[in-house]
Amino acid sequence: MKKVKVAVIGCGTIAPSHIKAYTENERAEVKYLVDIRPERAETLAERFNVPNTMGNFRHILNDEEVEAVSICTPNDTHAEIAIACLDAGKHVLCEKPAAINMDQVNAMKAAADRNNRILNIGVVNRYNTAVNKIKDLIDNGELGKVYHVYCSFRAHRSIPGLGGPFTTKSKSGGGVLIDWGVHYLDLIFYSLGQPKILTVSGTAHSELAKNMKDYTYLNMWAGPPDYNGIYDVDDFVTGLIRTSGPTVSLNGAWAQNIGESATFVEFLGDKAGIKWQYGGDFKIYSAKDGVLYETIPSYTKADMFYEEIDGFIQSAMSNVKSRSNIDNVLVTSEVMEALYTSSEKGREIVL
Repeated sequence: MKKVKVAVIGCGTIAPSHIKAYTENERAEVKYLVDIRPERAETLAERFNVPNTMGNFRHILNDEEVEAVSICTPNDTHAEIAIACLDAGKHVLCEKPAAINMDQVNAMKAAADRNNRILNIGVVNRYNTAVNKIKDLIDNGELGKVYHVYCSFRAHRSIPGLGGPFTTKSKSGGGVLIDWGVHYLDLIFYSLGQPKILTVSGTAHSELAKNMKDYTYLNMWAGPPDYNGIYDVDDFVTGLIRTSGPTVSLNGAWAQNIGESATFVEFLGDKAGIKWQYGGDFKIYSAKDGVLYETIPSYTKADMFYEEIDGFIQSAMSNVKSRSNIDNVLVTSEVMEALYTSSEKGREIVL
């Protein structure tokens, strides 16, 4: 069997999930790990038995053996690296968010189009078994008319790496919305069958760490605080999205003064409703013949990271666009930018 040779660019937190899935896939072979910190690439190369490491991604562009790349670098580098790889004839899987603004996202799509190459975005929940079961139930009419979807992605005090890239808008593009909300919004639009977005209204707040040295927390993923750094992103966001189908509302918080996490999505239909605990199982609420039912389905769960990589490899081999192709997930970036614009301008945005 022919194997697609791959380079993984960026060897930070998310990279091992990509590398592991590639090494477990009989259609793929990882040839390079690339990172500007050579020791990170070398550590993962030893762990996963990858033969080559590089410090600069441009060194792999002329290697014709490399047909596909995963981009696992910070948000502000996605567009530059993706466009260079696409122009070099590589297929690209870029971690979410696609980029820090729509100008960059559109430039990435244009590069994929002009080079006739696959550009997938790492919206991994499109490969989550529960999400696909929910999508099937909606598609088959089991919920009846789905008229509203609500999502909550809220945590107590979970701002990552205060003062670092995550909290610097020029590097990240935003805070909790672009980091966590991207997953929720994208799986909702996917489950609903990509309804047309009509209007977007939202407000984003940056409150709990505006005085960084006064921010109290229990732990901080993505590194310790840098009090000389920048904190100019949203730690709370709320919004309402009108579509050609259901309305969608959201509340998200990296940090809130409520010591309980609330991470779920609710699909409300006139025949039944579903509540999905993010990353877990879901319940179906329904009524029949004067009886109310609460059902918890059981099913075999696939490894969504493996499925995401396998889908990308198959797309690269066939040059056929998949569910996570940029064409299918563009709407998520558009809505997030509209939510930020609505917050800045204090009004509803028409798309």
